[in-house]
Amino acid sequence: MSLNEIAQAHLVRTVRLRGMDLLNNPALNKGTAFSRDERESFGLQGLLPPVIESLDDQCIRAYQAFSLKTSDLERHIYLRQLQDTNEVLFYRLLLDHIEEMLPVVYTPVVALGCQEFSHIYRRPRGLFISYPLRYSISALLRNHPNPEVDVIVVTDGERVLGIGDQGVGGLGIPIGKLSLYSLIGGIHPGRTLPIVLDVGTNNEELLRDPEYLGWRHARITGAEYDSFIDSFVAAVKEVLPSTLLQWEDFSGVHARPILNRYRDQLLTFNDDIQGTAAVALGATLAAVRVAGSSLPEQEFVFLGAGAASTGVADYLRAALVTEGLSELEARSRFWMVDRDGLLHSSRTDLTPEQRVYAQPSSRISPWFRPGGETLGLADVIHHVRATALIGLSTVASAFTEPIVREMSAKVDRPIIFPLSNPTEHSEASPADLYRWTHGRALVATGSPFPPVEYGGRTIPVSQCNNVYIFPAVGLAVVVLRPSAATAGPQRITDAMMIAAARALAEHSPALGDPSAPLLPALKDLRSLAVEIAFAVAQEATRSGIAPAFESSASLRSKILASQWSPAYPAYIPPSP
Repeated sequence: MSLNEIAQAHLVRTVRLRGMDLLNNPALNKGTAFSRDERESFGLQGLLPPVIESLDDQCIRAYQAFSLKTSDLERHIYLRQLQDTNEVLFYRLLLDHIEEMLPVVYTPVVALGCQEFSHIYRRPRGLFISYPLRYSISALLRNHPNPEVDVIVVTDGERVLGIGDQGVGGLGIPIGKLSLYSLIGGIHPGRTLPIVLDVGTNNEELLRDPEYLGWRHARITGAEYDSFIDSFVAAVKEVLPSTLLQWEDFSGVHARPILNRYRDQLLTFNDDIQGTAAVALGATLAAVRVAGSSLPEQEFVFLGAGAASTGVADYLRAALVTEGLSELEARSRFWMVDRDGLLHSSRTDLTPEQRVYAQPSSRISPWFRPGGETLGLADVIHHVRATALIGLSTVASAFTEPIVREMSAKVDRPIIFPLSNPTEHSEASPADLYRWTHGRALVATGSPFPPVEYGGRTIPVSQCNNVYIFPAVGLAVVVLRPSAATAGPQRITDAMMIAAARALAEHSPALGDPSAPLLPALKDLRSLAVEIAFAVAQEATRSGIAPAFESSASLRSKILASQWSPAYPAYIPPSP
């Protein structure tokens, strides 16, 4: 039985809209799938072609239209227009073709969508909260189109993927992220809310563009910016106090301070820091097991020392401590390199988060060459027996052949994760990594790459995508908070995110077949979300963050029952 048939067997919905008002509502529109009775009851006769199609029929036709598009941007625009026309069809189409369409609706193609946002804008979706309206944020939030909201994704558009400041165009990121909350986590799309905080832009090209739709002003900074964010959080606490708030694509200057300031005030997390950290931890735990090693035996070298890098290191460090290392021993296993070289204790330019991973100067002083003031990635790889190399630098091709070959000469199964995105900013291509390591590398990337042909076999490339984590976290929160009026989890803890990472690692295909990818296939994401949500919810109840369920079985049943599926219910008009 198809998803549509299952839903129609038990779902009936009362609908008050009629005629074009019903057809123009993307949450309710069925297009050519309206039944004969529905067409009579809701004044649709004559407004639709006479043929009545099933959802399966519509998906075939929609896929044919998608396939006729000749560029990634055109395919992205088509899917966004479909989302704005018929949400059920949009999500069902994505489910049927998830491996092909996920990169189009989100990374890497969403970067193009953000860059062209003002040029391809068609109809409103989400909220624009601009700085000139800073004294009426609560009123703006009350304008959200649906009565209840489970998840908000918010950005200020300053650090969009690897393409920088996109101003108001950054709204494409929350729209894309929330599509995945619904597609994979099963959060009802009508209970999601994308938001862009329009605080200006420093992108001169946007400011010169006559079609730019955002506030034409340089980005506000300092106390003004902090006050604006504080006003936004206060408005969320007032208007939507039980809603999960995800911060997305804020600059390194703001991301960590915002997380630290508000993480204990409301239900919130930063996906670039915590989501990236969780999926990277999950992939690393799987890779370590495949390599026949243990986590305490690892030496981690990072290229990039921003919020995402320190977030990944934080979760790896917590896992090391859990496995028996002291805090000092765990810190000693991290070698973090930024544009100014290796982080060490004599540097005076480090943030508090970076200083945690600064190596003692006394440990590395013999490594400096005469006249040399910095130690780069090649120097660190030369002096350290690195078992894991992780890139979050957005520096394309930074993992060079000499670096990778020297690393792999010391380690049988080197773990190499070029995690920067979009694709053109990746630190290395998987094909090169397998070639330089004679097929021994354990690879996961930040952007999607095609399978690699090496040594007579086809090697799928795992994308270390946050989509493995955040939709499941949202699903867990929805399950733990049965209704907006019912007490649920009050915060998202690192322990909950690490539980998600461990659950992800336990489902690595490579554990059963060392030649398989480190992470599950995209087609399995929706069922995987149930397992990860189960682990997150268990940790929340174990630690007292949320009320306990009667049993593990009842928790799992609730998770399964809470997942929304893209299917058409039967419509009936209200009683006279």
